[in-house]
Amino acid sequence: MAAVGNLLAPPLRGFLEIDPKTLDVERLGFPPGDPRARALLADVVESFATGFNTALSADPATLDFGTLPHGLRGFAFEGAAMGVALVDLATFSGGRRVRALAEGAGARYVHLIHVGVGWAYARTHVPPWTGIRFGRPLLRWLAWDGWGFHQAFFKSRRVLVRHWVERPARGSTRTIRDQGVGRALWFYAGADPVVVAETIGAFPAARRSDVWAGIGLAAAYTGALPPERLGELMERAAGFEDHIAQGAAFAAKAHVVSQEVPERSAAAIQTLTGAAPAVAAAWTDEAAVTAERCGSGPEGYEVWRARVRQAWRKHSEG
Repeated sequence: MAAVGNLLAPPLRGFLEIDPKTLDVERLGFPPGDPRARALLADVVESFATGFNTALSADPATLDFGTLPHGLRGFAFEGAAMGVALVDLATFSGGRRVRALAEGAGARYVHLIHVGVGWAYARTHVPPWTGIRFGRPLLRWLAWDGWGFHQAFFKSRRVLVRHWVERPARGSTRTIRDQGVGRALWFYAGADPVVVAETIGAFPAARRSDVWAGIGLAAAYTGALPPERLGELMERAAGFEDHIAQGAAFAAKAHVVSQEVPERSAAAIQTLTGAAPAVAAAWTDEAAVTAERCGSGPEGYEVWRARVRQAWRKHSEG
């Protein structure tokens, strides 16, 4: 693959670089959360920042985060995707760097790359997928998930307490955006089941299922809580078990594609879905076949999620 390079001048790179201190949860005013989970999630945030900053000054086709523990590499590629997407938007390249990242070392983290691009759109207030040509139609909707995470993480009181929805995300994309809000809530709450449940319980009833789906995705992908604490989470999520399972199945697919499922995540997936990671990942593949027949709009994405929930119900009923 030919080198893509990076056209950002050093002063602009310096302006865009993320200081990990700005992502510190105490400085952001997040609740204390579970101490052990908070430490693991801090490593996740630092890995994201590492990926982002590295991508601003490196050829995206050759990025390599092999020195990071396997469970953190996906977050580094998510951050890298945000970085290269910002460069693509700034240079009007049409997504050349995003494609190079996804076709190179990031090929095993394609789901995280779509989400990371969503962060870039949220940061620039430009709706996905303006100016960037990339991705499988069904997966492109994951950018709205990334958008929701960005907004809830950096504007936590507005999004998680006052339940604000920004204008570009209203309408048919709001449900997808709210899944990303749920993922950010996992970090905001420090994986504390009590804080998670109380925060979601204050949301309008029609939005709670999507936020719980994001919790399932984040809980399964990060593996931040042991099975016994996840059992407490499931008790507090009563009535939304299928949405938790859908999110966890998405996490299972992302890990399976990376060719290695961290032990903590495998245990979380088993607890939240009642299935091994490979089985839960297969639900998403089977559901995608039906979803893609519904066209490339957000309706197809919602069919995808609904079919995964149906697969979980069938599995749980034996």
